[in-house]
Amino acid sequence: MSEDIQTGLIRISDDVVATIAGLAALETPGIAAMSGGISEGLAKRLSGKNVQKGVSVEVGQVEAAIDLRVIVNYGSRIHEVCRDLQENVREAVENMTGLSVVEVNVKVEGVAFREEETAAVEDPHNRVK
Repeated sequence: MSEDIQTGLIRISDDVVATIAGLAALETPGIAAMSGGISEGLAKRLSGKNVQKGVSVEVGQVEAAIDLRVIVNYGSRIHEVCRDLQENVREAVENMTGLSVVEVNVKVEGVAFREEETAAVEDPHNRVK
């Protein structure tokens, strides 16, 4: 009796991998939002239901390659945030899908300013308006 019984093929959709990657990216400290890219407006901020925006994936039988376009928070050490982002996305996709992530490419397309910092820049004396 053979133990090599074929049970069928498991294929994980590109959209599923993109969603996992997008959610992991948004959970990374220092990442403000995903970017829709130039074609969808200048660094248009997207979140929530559109987590696949700013994520491109190529999924094969056993491997995946992921490209991310992100907006980082002002004041963050961009290279450290991006390394954390790469690790978080790789770990999330590999743990949830069993695919081997061969690369996670990150393109920083913008910097987000917090409301408090923007107000302080506009009124350096912090006067109440």
